[in-house]
Amino acid sequence: MKPGNIKWLYLVVLALVWGSSFILIKLGLVGLSPYQLGSLRIIFAALFLLLIGFRTLPKIPLYKWKYIAVTALFGTFIPAYLFSVAQTEIDSSVSSILNSLTPLNTLVLGFLLFGIPFQRRQLMGVIIGLLGSALLILNGAMHHPEQNYYYAILVVVASICYATNVNLIKKYLSDLNPLTISTGNFLVLLFPAFGILLFTDFFDVVAAADVRTSVIYILVLGVVGTGLANILFFKLIQISSPIFATSVTYLIPVVAFFWGLLDNEMLTPVQFFGALIILGGVYLSARK
Repeated sequence: MKPGNIKWLYLVVLALVWGSSFILIKLGLVGLSPYQLGSLRIIFAALFLLLIGFRTLPKIPLYKWKYIAVTALFGTFIPAYLFSVAQTEIDSSVSSILNSLTPLNTLVLGFLLFGIPFQRRQLMGVIIGLLGSALLILNGAMHHPEQNYYYAILVVVASICYATNVNLIKKYLSDLNPLTISTGNFLVLLFPAFGILLFTDFFDVVAAADVRTSVIYILVLGVVGTGLANILFFKLIQISSPIFATSVTYLIPVVAFFWGLLDNEMLTPVQFFGALIILGGVYLSARK
């Protein structure tokens, strides 16, 4: 396959995998608490990556471990728990749509922290995307009073974390192999995630049938949706650009929306319009 086409293949595969992650989180929350889910997701991904990538760790220069730790924090650790907590109150499809703010945040942070040029058209895209987000959240809160839409803010914060991670990887870790970055990230996260799991009642309730079923869903999420997907994503960042890599969030809501339909989730017409506004803002800010 031509090098220019490989990045599109990565983009589609990541959209399918990450678009399915939101329904896996929802299914995992049936038997697990948000902190159990976030910890298990990290632990499963870490064990998988250490199994296949442990030998690559010596390739990380000593002075780059600080960047490995910071990208692990922003790229995985904080978002893993934020998404788990958020989806205790909001639908998986709404969570995926708000996640599409990541390219906008990548653009803003790239300008503010990394000196990437910023155009007036891109600023308009950011404003439009934020207006769409406000419409999506406010209308959802109006039509779903049983849900606490303040939790949607957690997804927005997670998208800012992802944007920070993308810019850091592009600036400081582009010379490292994607498997090396991923393995280093999860080696750093394995022990704090296990520590958090110990402070929950997971080992007291793990024998329950619904807990074991949820653990299987999170095993898939950790190995495929986090471990393998991180390797592909870091490779995509290296062979393209931060904005192109985060444009996977155009496609993620489409996949998540269809999963949500199968699980009886429905957006109101106004929420659907808000989602289109968000994606329009992302497109306006990202196009050349």
